[in-house]
Amino acid sequence: MAVKIRLRRVGTKNVPCYRIVVADGRSPRDGRFIENVGTYDPKNQKQEFTINIERAKHWIQKGAQPSETVRSLLKKAEKAAAQTPSA
Repeated sequence: MAVKIRLRRVGTKNVPCYRIVVADGRSPRDGRFIENVGTYDPKNQKQEFTINIERAKHWIQKGAQPSETVRSLLKKAEKAAAQTPSA
């Protein structure tokens, strides 16, 4: 079973909004998924997104392959987490 971390579209027509999900590679884009690990809103000026980095890394260690878009979002999230001081 090839597990992928990819985007799942949940927005309406002309207003895309995506969830970052862990899914079986054989399931359709908006079909079944294993776990929801974040959200992504490309229409917002800031292109806001939230990702549970720990869960995403957990799945990557188990062999999940992130899509190119998810890979770039993970890099941005890790960079933002490194810049934020942990209290």
